[in-house]
Order: sequence, then C-alpha cells, then structure tokens
Amino acid sequence: MTEKFSLKDHLFNKKRVAYLASLLAAADKNFDAKKFEKQVTSKLLELELKDRIRWIAAVLADHLPKDYEKAVAIIIKALPPPLDPTKTDDDFGEFILAPFGEYVATHGVTKDCLDVSLEAIKELTKRFSMEDAIRYFLRAFPKETLKVMKTWAKDENYHVRRLVSEGTRPLLPWSGRVPLSSADTSPLLNTLHADKTRYVTRSVANHLNDIAKKEPQVVVDTLRHWQKMGKQDQHELIWMTKHALRTLIKQGHTDTLTLLGYDSAAYVVKNFAVAATEIRAGEVVSFETTITATADTNLLIDYVMHFVKKNGTTAPKVFKWKMVTLKVGEELILTKNHRLKADATTFTLYPGEHMVELQINGTKTLSKTFTITI
Repeated sequence: MTEKFSLKDHLFNKKRVAYLASLLAAADKNFDAKKFEKQVTSKLLELELKDRIRWIAAVLADHLPKDYEKAVAIIIKALPPPLDPTKTDDDFGEFILAPFGEYVATHGVTKDCLDVSLEAIKELTKRFSMEDAIRYFLRAFPKETLKVMKTWAKDENYHVRRLVSEGTRPLLPWSGRVPLSSADTSPLLNTLHADKTRYVTRSVANHLNDIAKKEPQVVVDTLRHWQKMGKQDQHELIWMTKHALRTLIKQGHTDTLTLLGYDSAAYVVKNFAVAATEIRAGEVVSFETTITATADTNLLIDYVMHFVKKNGTTAPKVFKWKMVTLKVGEELILTKNHRLKADATTFTLYPGEHMVELQINGTKTLSKTFTITI
C-alpha cells in the first residue's frame, strides 16, 4: 500500500529544522543549534502545518536575543541568498523560512519597531513569500503599512512587488482578513497591473477576483480603465482580464460578458435534449443542443446543474462547456456526458428530480429535468 503524502511532513521535518538551525548558527556564534533542534522537534510532528510555523517561531524567541532589533538582525544575517531574480513565475521559496516572518509578525508589530519590521518583511519575502506576515501590520498600522507598500509596488525585486498585491488580497487563502477596501488597494493595483512578471500579474488578477465576489462592478470598471491606460501588453491584459473575471463569468454577470465581447443575442437554440430521464448515481447524464448564429457572434456556452440537497431544495452549479465564434448561418452541435459522481468529496448526491439548464452569454435559455436514483 502506497504511503499517503503529507505536505506538513514534507515542508517541516527534522532535516529542514536542522537546516534552519545551521543558518542561524552561522549568523550568531551564540546560537545553540542542537538545543534549538531538540526543542523544536520535541512536539513538531504532533502539530498541523500552520501550527508548526507558529511553534518554530515561538522556539526562536527562546533562542534569539530578547532585544527585538538584535534578534531581527540575526535573522536577516542568517537568510540564504534571494530567490533567482531572472525567474518570472512560480518561485514561492522555502516554507521552512516562514517562521522568520511569524516571529517578526508576533514580536515586531509595535509603533517603535514598525520600520525595522517592515524592512525585515521586505528582505524575507525575497526568500519566501511574506503574504501572511504582512497582514499583521496591515491590521495594526494600515495607513503606515500601505504607505510603505506603495513604494514596494515599484521595487526592482518582483517578489517584493507581488507581496503588495498578494498581501492585501481581501480573501487570501489561509490568512485572516485585513481592514482594507477596494479604494485602499486600487492605487497599488493600478501600478502593479502593468508589471512585466506573470507572478505579479497573476496575483493582481486573483486580487480582482476576490473583490468581484462583493463588488463586481468595481472590477469591471477597473479593467475597462486599464484597457484605456494601455500600459500593459495587450495579450497579457486579456489573460489577466479572463482570470480576474472567472467568478463573474460563471455567474453570467452581464457587464462582464459585455467586456469580454459576449454581448450578442444573435443566435437561435434549435433544441436542447437529455438522453435519459432516469439515471443512477455514478452513471452519466447525456445531453445535447443545436445552436444557429443569426449574425456573426461570440458565444460563451455553459450548463447549470441544479442538484437536489438533503432538505429537498436545489442548488445550482455552473459548468463550462464551450467558447466559440460563429459566422452568420453557422450551426453548432454540442453533446455532453456529465458523470454523476457517487463518491465526490465536495458534495453528496441525493435522489430526486434534478435539472440541467443551458446558459449562453450569461442568459439561461432552455432546461430539462431528469431523476437521479441511488
């Protein structure tokens, strides 16, 4: 039997702790690497991933000078060389350095330490993304931290620039919220959207997708503004736009689809049919449609499955089907086999009458029902 992969054990283990200790010992002759390793590993394996970061940071506090500035100086001296500046994407860094950021965020969020702490975050993020650590400072000192991040948005190091977008994201995974509005971060994104590094522009697009979940029109207006600015390469801006609007596209948000060129109703749906009306869980529901263009048009074709919930009500889920450009009079025939997974990990299938609905350019057209039996 294959042993299950453990991310927490892969990222935080005795070998990685020894590596961290070696860095600190090389930076400070008084640092007791063996004692540090022993204390960390005494309870490391019983903790979950984020708790391991917190635990290592707590042990650091026992082994570094009590004077915060002296402790931070040792941490900075202990850092390995910055990540390769010639790369442009997917260079997140080493997780074992995350406790350094946690230490700074735990002990350095004070008015007196702010300058030292933010400079430390800047150096740390060149080795491992400090998107979680910076949020402690955004919560405690939002005005001061944003002022510094405004200068970081133009830094020569793309990891520092990315931190400006990623660290201020409204819905950053694995992290607490920050007290910032879209108006607070808009000036930063206006600068960063023109970045030449995909690692940065992906973060900007993800940031906009977060905003879209509460303020869709703000995102559409922002992207229109960036189109008019003309500072980003056209192909990159098209990619960013689609990535930023992915949630709104699924929702069929009208202004979003207009922005993407899917604003025409120049088509006729000739048929929409389900092959079988009674299907067992684990089997396939098959359906097809025929669409004819009445003028040259772009079509974004989705289907919406309305799944029965435990309480008998239904919940819709949008699935992508086809993006296509049709000439006037051109006919499109689409077929789809959607497997009704009986062992899905994200939801449970319940018996009863379900519905599949055809959605074109955000507009729901025809629908058909079918029954699932268990």
